Amino acid sequence: MLKYFETRTRIIVLFALGATLATILLRTAAVSQVAVFATSGVALAGLAAVVGEGTDQLGTRLGHGATGVLQSALGNLPEFFICIFALRAGLVDVVRAALVGSILANTLFVLGLAFIVGGLRHGPQRFGTDQTKGIATLLLLAAAAIAIPTIASAPGGPDHGHEREISVIVAIVLLVVFVASVPFSLRQGTAGDAEIEAPGDHVWPLPLALLTLLIAGAGAAFVSDWFIEALKPAMSTLGMSEEFAGLVVVAIAGNAVENVVGVRAMLADKGDLAISIILNSSLQVALALAPVLVLISLFMGGVALTLVVSPLLVAALALTALMTTFIVIDGESTWLEGLALVGLYVILAASVWWGAPIGG
Repeated sequence: MLKYFETRTRIIVLFALGATLATILLRTAAVSQVAVFATSGVALAGLAAVVGEGTDQLGTRLGHGATGVLQSALGNLPEFFICIFALRAGLVDVVRAALVGSILANTLFVLGLAFIVGGLRHGPQRFGTDQTKGIATLLLLAAAAIAIPTIASAPGGPDHGHEREISVIVAIVLLVVFVASVPFSLRQGTAGDAEIEAPGDHVWPLPLALLTLLIAGAGAAFVSDWFIEALKPAMSTLGMSEEFAGLVVVAIAGNAVENVVGVRAMLADKGDLAISIILNSSLQVALALAPVLVLISLFMGGVALTLVVSPLLVAALALTALMTTFIVIDGESTWLEGLALVGLYVILAASVWWGAPIGG
């Protein structure tokens, strides 16, 4: 099996395995929860990178649109597991912030970083405008889907006291839009970068790619449980707020695939592929993952997850959607535009650092 893995893949697999084993050892030794939290976060990033390698191999058989959808879906697996275990632990505010944070991290930080490294290497880079127009429209819908329930359920609003009901309605609408958007995303493989190049002699057999995804996905499920188990005491020790934990820490830990694969695609001057992977991940969180979690939470007991967030997060989503739309709508990116996106992300992350800390 190892003969199919190139050196980079072997390093990623060993890294993920080592971090996972280190987490197990630290849990067994009953050391500080901060150490368990840190190593489990690193292990999650490693396992997500392994998922990225597996979906990369499947992508050699698909177009860019299909690869972007698949890679985004599998790349969000760790975040799905993290949110499920966080809901089970009663960390509803962390889950809300993590969902918003995932959209912000992909749309601002990862896309901005990709624009920076790609622009510094290649100068201005181009990508398909049909693709970006569709994505920009759905990003604006995602921002509205959070803003409207939050405003309508505020004191004095028509939906005050009915946060759960309006969230369920919005969740169903978003899922319908998501299902309808999938064929559109799949068709994007016919434009832009014409083909995904096969990685030389290191093309995996299909069973190996599927087995790798299965093992990495199962590993991510276990590590996500350990990550959430250590999250509350670790954040209490470090004095971080629930919003910062969700908006930044959990969001970045769950988006390693987009961090690595999207930036790598932009470095290779494959703008269409990079945009498809990075922004499809944001859209899948907004249009699929968040609504699914809202519906699942109804059957988990405890406090139900709603789409009602703080005014700051509503403003953050609106600014992100507007700024990203303005930057990508012309089908061209520069390193300075990427720096602007990353700058907005840092400002938003700093704005929640001094929130109320998680209790021990």
